[in-house]
Amino acid sequence: MRIAISTGGGDAPGLNAVIRAAVLTAINRGWDVLGIKRGFAGLMGEDEVIPLTKDAVRGIAHLGGTILRTTNRGNPFHYPRLQPDGSIVEEDRSDELLANARQLGIDAVISIGGDGSLTIAKLLCDKGMNVVGVPKTIDNDVSGTITSFGFDTAVNTAIEAIDKLHTTAESHDRVIVMEVMGRDAGFIALYSGLAGTADVILIPEIPYDIAKVCEKIAARDRAGRHFSIVVVAEGAFPKGGTVTLIGESLPGQARRVGGLCEPIAREIQRVTGKETRSLVLGHLQRGGMPTGYDRLLATRFGGAAVRAVAEQKWGHMVALQSPHIVTIPIEEALKQPKRVDPNHDIVRTARELGVSFGD
Repeated sequence: MRIAISTGGGDAPGLNAVIRAAVLTAINRGWDVLGIKRGFAGLMGEDEVIPLTKDAVRGIAHLGGTILRTTNRGNPFHYPRLQPDGSIVEEDRSDELLANARQLGIDAVISIGGDGSLTIAKLLCDKGMNVVGVPKTIDNDVSGTITSFGFDTAVNTAIEAIDKLHTTAESHDRVIVMEVMGRDAGFIALYSGLAGTADVILIPEIPYDIAKVCEKIAARDRAGRHFSIVVVAEGAFPKGGTVTLIGESLPGQARRVGGLCEPIAREIQRVTGKETRSLVLGHLQRGGMPTGYDRLLATRFGGAAVRAVAEQKWGHMVALQSPHIVTIPIEEALKQPKRVDPNHDIVRTARELGVSFGD
């Protein structure tokens, strides 16, 4: 048996732990393992396909990023190609990818990625490639799994930032607005905001009214709490409005959202008269050493993915359905996007503690 491993989409802490676990589990079964560089680019002549040995994965479990590198612009069904006139067109190179995989003797592929990469994996499986998926998302927005590796690390990174912002905000009687990742799902903002004792949490699932946000800050000021922390998911948007886009997305890339913390901060300062600062936490949430929880979960996913290959669970992905790792059809996971339930007990608890969601 010869398998190949691919990491696609945004990077996440824990990717290397998945790779290590899958490689060691496969080699201990007597299998050969290859690594496809930069998503599926290595199978289309745009990058390398390399052997993954025990030596290649030694000492990587604690490292952030991915030794295989990654891309969020590598969809083989809509692959961007630069034309002589400077324009970019998208073309379907999936047949080329499958032919190259066959030529390399690849029997199965473990595709590690978010909803975009899992969609590609499902389409490749439909075309005859033996694929098993591993969900990867710091946003925690893949259905069918309680959580995915990378989320816990991102939340802890955000909590650490909130903790530090508290001291400077309180010292200067300031309002600080911090923007975290979460294009369509507000899990990072919700979990880090509640754990970090933020005063306002704005998420895509609950459109906000800036007047309500300002009312909360003014009420705190009247109560003698002269500072406030506002945590904003990058995909949050006002009632009757839309998300804020950051420039133009590159071909094959999902829309880029965010940049709303600065205008929110300006409006808070205008309405309340409070000195207000803003901070975009950005890619700090994707980098660095994975937490112990993420490292363990990633390792479990890697081992489970190899078992799924051995059981020929093609078109399935591994998932955490506590306390066990199971396999579910990728198609099932993609049916419904995972979003924060506005009636979830975490949201209800936050409200009961006095947190404002701007509504």
